[in-house]
Amino acid sequence: MKLFEITTKPISTDEVIARLNAPTVGAVATFVGVVRGETDGREVCYLEYEAYPEMAEKTLRQIGDEIHARWRTIQEVAIVHRVGRLQVGETAVVIALSAAHRPEVFDALRYAIDRLKEIVPIWRKEVWMDGAERRSEAGE
Repeated sequence: MKLFEITTKPISTDEVIARLNAPTVGAVATFVGVVRGETDGREVCYLEYEAYPEMAEKTLRQIGDEIHARWRTIQEVAIVHRVGRLQVGETAVVIALSAAHRPEVFDALRYAIDRLKEIVPIWRKEVWMDGAERRSEAGE
């Protein structure tokens, strides 16, 4: 199973967590990003995410490497981001980190989502109920 993945299929949080399974794991923290139904007071119809999978997966792996360098207690990092058309309430991204103990996983998890939004080449088109659209980097 890949630890860093761009997929067109629905994401199972349990399946992403299972990628981290090891007898030394005592803590797993996850972030699950879902499509929200409102932005700036406007009702969202759906989102469309696009990416070049190889480039985006390489950048996701870079984030994992950065986490391992900064937090030595983190054992594994898995980041899975979905692309394609996503409806309100669907999961867009799951980030999971494992460690023997919990102290650093929360800081590392926040770092992971912030870095994803900052550097991963994923583009988002937001479509509102009135038919208007906005294209942006996923982190904007």
